[in-house]
Amino acid sequence: MAVTSDPKSKKLIIRFRVTGYSKQFYLNSGLKNSAKNRTIVDSRWELIQREISLGQFDATLERYRFGSKPPLPEVDNSKTIIDLWERFTDFQTTQLEATTILLNYANTKKRILKFPSQDLADAPKIRDWILSNYSPRMAWDLLAHVNRCCKWSVLAKLIATNPFENLTIKRPKRKSTDDDRRAYNPTQRDLIINAFETNQRFSHYAPLIKFLFWTGCRHGEAFALRWEDISEDSTKISIFKSCNTFGISKGTKNGKRRIFPCQPGGKLNLLLLEMRNSSSASDELIFKSRRGHKLTTNILGDCWRQSSTSPGVVRELSQRGMIHYLCPYATRHTFATCAIASGASPDKVAYWIGDTTATVLQFYCHPEAVVVDCPDF
Repeated sequence: MAVTSDPKSKKLIIRFRVTGYSKQFYLNSGLKNSAKNRTIVDSRWELIQREISLGQFDATLERYRFGSKPPLPEVDNSKTIIDLWERFTDFQTTQLEATTILLNYANTKKRILKFPSQDLADAPKIRDWILSNYSPRMAWDLLAHVNRCCKWSVLAKLIATNPFENLTIKRPKRKSTDDDRRAYNPTQRDLIINAFETNQRFSHYAPLIKFLFWTGCRHGEAFALRWEDISEDSTKISIFKSCNTFGISKGTKNGKRRIFPCQPGGKLNLLLLEMRNSSSASDELIFKSRRGHKLTTNILGDCWRQSSTSPGVVRELSQRGMIHYLCPYATRHTFATCAIASGASPDKVAYWIGDTTATVLQFYCHPEAVVVDCPDF
């Protein structure tokens, strides 16, 4: 512990080391060891830690000595929420992937620009506006983002206090129906595949839909696959890259490489053998749009749920009452759920889909996959 009690004087002291300095730093508070005094010393230790993390550490310790108030941060009261968000985004670009910034942070910026005010003093009014204009889940997410931004801004000494610290809301609980309807059963899966094969507008994407249902891979991973990633006999699929919403290539979500096995003579193996052309270049994408371009989630969404002119294949099946509607990512849930229902162990399924066993147990063991008779004790 950095904050301890001196065995001789019984006064609270702070001992710590800082990377780049060979000596140990020592600060005597002059305060007796009590609950009240420990709170004071802990507060000073938090200030030291904050300045170390921001690269503003005072190695002379003058700024942290007890007996005088630590200096207040210099604050620019003209800062607006959008100003802080842009500074926060710039900082995060060094911590996160560019695709995360491009998607999540850009979308949050658009929502912040819609706020009725950019003044930090109007935080309660902004919170109420968010609750009135967004779903509970979206409101929680947006407030959490703004709160995190302001918390960072305090640490960076851009503002004195975080006005959103006590204005966040409880994270909405998922409804039980959210978990009950996240996967299709094999009959429904095959119905969707058949509908794609016979659809006049979207039959081109039938092989992609089959592949997603039969491998459970993330959509971006399928979009990035090239023939060089498939073994000659189409029994092994090497998955180590992905394409985001904008068609930008990157690594897989968890950065891991995996080999998906295809049973010789199995439906996935036969699909790849049928698709493979002797003239196909090794660096050619396996799945492309009807016009030969890179696939994106927007293109998949058009054929699955709704295009600009008509409902997508799955949306149409839902409207006709043949199946319930699930989002395109149900392909992954369906594979994992059906694999477990067929007797595959969670650790095997986790490897096949590039996830952890804990995640598989939490998200893919749906009731319809594990319903069995309880033994009579």
